Amino acid sequence: MKRLSIIIILMTMSFFGFSQDWFGFNRYKADNEQIISSKNYPKVVFMGNSITDNWAYFHPNFFSDNNFCGRGIGGQTSAQMLVRFYDDVVALHPKAVVIMAGTNDVAHNTYWVEPNQVVENIKAMCDISKANNIVPIISSIPPCAEFVWNKDIKNAAETIVSINNVLKEYANANKLIYVDYHSILADEKSGFQKSLSDDGCHPNPDTYFMMEEMVMKTIKKVVK
Repeated sequence: MKRLSIIIILMTMSFFGFSQDWFGFNRYKADNEQIISSKNYPKVVFMGNSITDNWAYFHPNFFSDNNFCGRGIGGQTSAQMLVRFYDDVVALHPKAVVIMAGTNDVAHNTYWVEPNQVVENIKAMCDISKANNIVPIISSIPPCAEFVWNKDIKNAAETIVSINNVLKEYANANKLIYVDYHSILADEKSGFQKSLSDDGCHPNPDTYFMMEEMVMKTIKKVVK
């Protein structure tokens, strides 16, 4: 129960002050400035929402030991990530970026976004990455059948599968890397396996080990 409470807090804390910083520019501003001034650039930036934010919180050694950088902000949609993409990714000069977006779009966190717009926002992040010699790695949206913070959404699992299918097709057509976390985390109904998530949407701390094994195989192919 304590672990679930921590996850919910991390997921929602970024909402406070959104009227002043809706896109989350200030969250990593000081850290980014320190990296840029020292020129100690990360090999890989992980861009995302609370799932990425929690990842860096629960597994800090995974990031520090590999010279990776977590840039997740709880509650964010793909549009918010797109707007801060330059500050939190491009300006840090990584060799690659792992993009995980879409969960909060499906949950209607800010406003209703058509699934195709989620894909377009992720495509835009990939285009910006390639224009700046950063290898984009597209992550599937992890499974979720019900959002604990918005139970009015009744078709979450199906919508996530649909978006993931389009993302995979886009990646294949453009010779980009697609990391399919969904395939190892989902149950037979495309929800999150109960043993791997406390709330049906966010990975448990130990679940990140599975995700790390999968993404590291990809990163080692593109980052030397």
